[in-house]
Amino acid sequence: MPKIADSLNPEVRHMRRALVLAAKGEGFTSPNPMVGAVVVKRGKIIGEGWHHKAGEPHAEVLAIQDAKSKGHDITGATIYVTLEPCAHYHRTPPCVNLIAKEKLAKVVVAMADPNPEVSGHGIRWLRERGIEVTIGLLEEKAFHLNEPFVMRMLFGRPMVTLKAAISLDGRIATKSGDSKWISSLASRKYVHRLRGKSDAILVGIGTVLADDPQLTCRLVVNCKRQPLRVIVDSQIKIPLNAKVISEGLKGQTLIAVTSKAPLEKRKKIEEMGVEIIVADGTDGRVDLKSLLKILYEKGLNSVLLEGGSALMTSMLAENLVDKVLLVLAPILIGGKDSLPLIGGKGFEKVSDAIHLQKVHFRRFGDDLLVEGYLNQELYNCLPA
Repeated sequence: MPKIADSLNPEVRHMRRALVLAAKGEGFTSPNPMVGAVVVKRGKIIGEGWHHKAGEPHAEVLAIQDAKSKGHDITGATIYVTLEPCAHYHRTPPCVNLIAKEKLAKVVVAMADPNPEVSGHGIRWLRERGIEVTIGLLEEKAFHLNEPFVMRMLFGRPMVTLKAAISLDGRIATKSGDSKWISSLASRKYVHRLRGKSDAILVGIGTVLADDPQLTCRLVVNCKRQPLRVIVDSQIKIPLNAKVISEGLKGQTLIAVTSKAPLEKRKKIEEMGVEIIVADGTDGRVDLKSLLKILYEKGLNSVLLEGGSALMTSMLAENLVDKVLLVLAPILIGGKDSLPLIGGKGFEKVSDAIHLQKVHFRRFGDDLLVEGYLNQELYNCLPA
């Protein structure tokens, strides 16, 4: 709930509106961030805009166009924007040029842009031309809105979020491999909404062989778009009739293999519209860091790691997981041969275990969602 003092503060209200607008682009803007903007004059919002898609006009441009299309004189107005306006030419002209041209008097920015091409330059450019700029209003909310973009800009790879449904005793499947369904329907709908917001879903071949998943957003009506399905399959064991490659969504599945994968099968799968990349690592396995680098180069900001235990264990061991979302279901599976969330050797001491930071909890019926950060560098970037 917003604080009463905040709700009475017009600047906070305007920035909150800009953040709501920014979120409308969720799932569509990668590799760009989500950005919203409102133009305000005499305390009233006269123009609104948000970034819809990479290559299309930025939020500031659309907000200014909206105000002018309604016949408003925007000279001397203030623009509230959730991210620092750009000062460089890329797919679109610099937003700072338009702000200066239209003679806006003030720019209120939620957070600086982590993109090295932009960071600080837009703010400095505006101030040098006599335009007042303030920064930091609702910075934490703006940061959380664009965590994956921040991750990609600062660390050169997509943000990886590990998602799993587990029993109270830490199991993700029974000894026979059955896992349907550990979590409730409400929790599964939440996961499908996450899929609709994520740029890619990442799983290992073990998950495909055991569950034959579709890895699509289906259980909710507002799925914004389907994510790229990424399969780690060193020896390309995937069946030709697997749902992720045989049921529609042509061009939305990528399989990471090694050079030892049979060439003939690779060609057959590629003919089905599936992209195959070779990322040789040690011990005949896919190099996971190379895979994430490739996804970064494709412009992906976010990756949802959904399984299985072997891939999750490897990603954690290589410090490639940034955030964890665990749905804890009130069931006990038991059995020494049931499948744990994380395998490997484990730790000798509790003090050496992986600790989540900035932990939050949320209920979905009887299920409990535990959310926290693992990437210490990203965690240190979070506003206090």
